[in-house]
Amino acid sequence: MVERQTGVALWRQIADRMRLAINNGDFDETGMMPPETVLAARFGVNRHTVRSAMATLADEGIVRAIQGVGTRIERRDRLRFPISRRTRFSQGLGSQAREIEGRMLEADTDVAPALVAQALGLAAGTPCVRMETVNSADKRPISRATHYFPSERFAGIAEAYEKTRSITAALRELGVSDYVRRSTEISAIHAEGDDMRHLKLSPGAIILVATAINTDLAGMPIQYSRTRFAADRVKLTVEPEKDDIGDLGQSA
Repeated sequence: MVERQTGVALWRQIADRMRLAINNGDFDETGMMPPETVLAARFGVNRHTVRSAMATLADEGIVRAIQGVGTRIERRDRLRFPISRRTRFSQGLGSQAREIEGRMLEADTDVAPALVAQALGLAAGTPCVRMETVNSADKRPISRATHYFPSERFAGIAEAYEKTRSITAALRELGVSDYVRRSTEISAIHAEGDDMRHLKLSPGAIILVATAINTDLAGMPIQYSRTRFAADRVKLTVEPEKDDIGDLGQSA
């Protein structure tokens, strides 16, 4: 059932749940969506609300209404985002999306939280540049991230990002030509507050959280980030580098 009095339109909640069900393969046997009457009964709403939800999925290219037949499922696959030693947002999505966009929500210089300071090898109370960003693919928001950079080294990172719309390009402007991923921790939580709003999710939606530490090629930590992905739009895959594959072969 959908949740009323949450501030999120019922049709949007239904669209989110149906999108996730399609991605999970719930309707693979028929390749068709259930009739409007069945969905209306399932969610406790009228057919007009279901029709609005299906129209949204049709606009996204996920389903297509065929007169006299029903609503056919056109696309099931989520975007695939690889996590590797050199994780880059635009390169990771590659040809899966025609248009990839990064947008700044806000930026400020704050005292680094204890967990962040420890991850970046900083003393307690050290200031960091904090950036809040949203990334979209084909105009659909797919991730929201909080980034921390040591302010002594990266005081101009927010301005560089505003100009380039890319973390990689912004770091390059500040003298970091390349960087690598030291660690990534992945978890799943229910979306809340600003994450729901910026990712356009409904109450109860699941987000995948990737907490990462990046270092320059000398091994110095330069970035701590916590990225929240809409689970019904993105699947995270952990991929070894070629060198790692060689190591695995030697140890086998």
